Amino acid sequence: MPIEQELNDELKDAMRNKDQARLAAIRGVKSDMGKRLSEPGATGSADEDLWIEVISGFVKRNLKSKAEYDGLGERGEEIAAKLAWEAEYLGRWLPTKLDEAATQVLVDAAVRATGATGPADAGKVMGLIMKDHKDDVDGALVNRLVRGALSE
Repeated sequence: MPIEQELNDELKDAMRNKDQARLAAIRGVKSDMGKRLSEPGATGSADEDLWIEVISGFVKRNLKSKAEYDGLGERGEEIAAKLAWEAEYLGRWLPTKLDEAATQVLVDAAVRATGATGPADAGKVMGLIMKDHKDDVDGALVNRLVRGALSE
């Protein structure tokens, strides 16, 4: 079932059940999609890849905001929990990412392939990995693992 149809079905179900958390998450994504489609140069249709890109951006933004609210302590707990829940809920429409062990294998192979020897070569290694595996890996994790491998 296409993502757009799934989201519409989820939205209807959330409305029937008065589930405000799901409503907020889905409406946020649909709002972002509307903005994306109204940008200059945008095509009139939303394909699966665009939906994944929009959901991914929404989740990434929520997780960044969650980190800021976590820094506020008790004052930000409630909002941070809401943002974390939305990210987890919407994650079901995103492709799964490689875990740390599998990502480390990619990093080790890229370090060998590029002949990287120090932190100055991190960009070459990152570029090689992200060129082929952008959708499969978490960029922040790759960055951390590359820097760790090259600092040894």
